[in-house]
Amino acid sequence: MVNIPTLITFSRILLIPLFILVVAARPLFGTFIFALASVTDLLDGYIARKSKQVTKLGVLLDPLADKLLVISALIVLVDMGLIDAWIAIVIIAREFIVIGLRIAALSKDIIIPAEMGGKIKTVTQFVSIFILLIARSPLISFDYLDDIGIVLLSIGMLIGIVSGIQYFILFWKRV
Repeated sequence: MVNIPTLITFSRILLIPLFILVVAARPLFGTFIFALASVTDLLDGYIARKSKQVTKLGVLLDPLADKLLVISALIVLVDMGLIDAWIAIVIIAREFIVIGLRIAALSKDIIIPAEMGGKIKTVTQFVSIFILLIARSPLISFDYLDDIGIVLLSIGMLIGIVSGIQYFILFWKRV
């Protein structure tokens, strides 16, 4: 069933191509689009829970939208020379593994919802990507902003690895 939270989630997915197209040429505008897309993650979940409109589609689509946004941003950051490719590869590999586990579970009518480690990982990645993008803005001149972004992204990567292992364990317990 499509409801307001699901439409908000779809809007996050629709913002991704716009973000990709503008961020390199207009970093501040691209950062704004990324921030807007990131905020929709909080908004759709809040509205879904508050209005009791949590659906199976939303439970599956929300983390997929998050993953698409993060993966797109990581590829852009590698292309812009802001992060090393290996960091993006580790994070993206984890995302594909978790997607695969969720699809395999779904084929057995098991839904594996997002767990706290995954949510913390997502927020950490959103914040670190935002910091790395905003550091490109001509309006910002804080010397260590890139370093803070890289440290946070590394922390998000480690949290992602741990939560990925937790998903794997949960998958095998339920299957």
